[in-house]
Amino acid sequence: MPTTRPDTHAIAGMITRLNDPKYPRWAARLRATGGCRQPIHMRGRVLHVDRATGRLLHRYTTATEPEGVLHLPCKTRRASRCPACAEVYRADTYQLIRAGLVGGKGVPTTVTTHPCLFITLTAPSFGVVHTRREKNGKTLPCHARRDAQTCPHGRVMSCTARHGADESCLGEPLCPDCYEYTGSVLFNAVSPKLWQRFTDALRRRVAKTAGLTLRELRERLTISFAKVAEYQKRGVVHFHAVIRLDGPDGPGAPPPAWATVEMLTHAVQHAVRAVTVTVPSAGDEPARILRWGRQLDVREITMDGELSDQAVAGYIAKYATKAAECVGTLDRRINPLDDLTAFNLRDHPRRLIAECQRLGALDALADLRLAHWSHMLGFRGHFSTRSRHYSITIGSIRDERRDFARTEETSTGRLPLFDEDTILVIANWEYAGKGYSLGDALLAAALTGTALHASPTNGEGDAR
Repeated sequence: MPTTRPDTHAIAGMITRLNDPKYPRWAARLRATGGCRQPIHMRGRVLHVDRATGRLLHRYTTATEPEGVLHLPCKTRRASRCPACAEVYRADTYQLIRAGLVGGKGVPTTVTTHPCLFITLTAPSFGVVHTRREKNGKTLPCHARRDAQTCPHGRVMSCTARHGADESCLGEPLCPDCYEYTGSVLFNAVSPKLWQRFTDALRRRVAKTAGLTLRELRERLTISFAKVAEYQKRGVVHFHAVIRLDGPDGPGAPPPAWATVEMLTHAVQHAVRAVTVTVPSAGDEPARILRWGRQLDVREITMDGELSDQAVAGYIAKYATKAAECVGTLDRRINPLDDLTAFNLRDHPRRLIAECQRLGALDALADLRLAHWSHMLGFRGHFSTRSRHYSITIGSIRDERRDFARTEETSTGRLPLFDEDTILVIANWEYAGKGYSLGDALLAAALTGTALHASPTNGEGDAR
């Protein structure tokens, strides 16, 4: 696991913490955050007061905590920022997806009988890139061409190397000057709109197949879905989605007999080909019509088949915690005034970011906010989304976990029995910072086994 080399100041800070009389409490709070790498610091107090008598039943204040603050987990979904919190998010997403496939957590188990597909919508090609190909367990040459042409920039469009799975060149174009960087970042920017139009076209196609209007379809059938976006190493997103057919009341009602897997498959194939998004002309850039790529994977989800509920839920949950890190970009926003050469970026992600910033300066493309989302290579949608009737929500899972923790605290006597009718809770909290000092980060890494943060910050954004 890569770590930064601790300096003398960090080691001195770690020793100071270890000798602090409040170290056991500090370590306990560290474990309570689940090993969060960048905890939120909160300062305040909570009072539990009997409504009838005004008697103080319980008091908690951060004044008795180490440094006078309470550490709370950051709850980020990005594994690159906090592996511990991202793992919790991944597990929650797994439960959300799986509940929509097999039931549980309020979703009836009869949902397993509903037609259900796992689909992958890809991006079109924007140029030939280095790739790893396998056949029967054997690695094949990247792009071996006997009659390979030479591009206008003098590069032979062929690669005979058998790339390893971790080679940094994967996803990078054979000729960066031929690669369609403009189309790549514009596709990322409009892909949420493409997905919206795909779902609309899917409903229209299902209604037409059944001989119904859209209003009549809503009275007989519900099309539920959950999707996640994944970055390919070339820097464009594609979507993995679960699509399920329910009755008009959601997963608790069976779909009509005519709503079959075959009908849904044909509707998906039609909808993917039918939708486009037009990007207007801007400056010297002509108008573009963007659509999904030609590769489309549509497979039925079966409880006892090759594509099981556990496999699908695990696959989607894995990508819910990732972003564009595989491309080599940054996991924070980039100021348009920043000098990209100052960052440790490979040429391909640097060109993608630069293209976002160039296009973001054009007034006709202002609505796409490309410069604002340049660190995401133009993509500004939600990575993980679900329709209303698919299953539970991430929020409900977190509420369940919070209620469990509260029940445990009241059963052990650490909190009074909570009854809103008899107990008044008075709370006062304020934000007091984020992250660890260098010494604390070094100690936290040793206690939790996570990588050391090189630049911990406090609430003002200054290194401590």
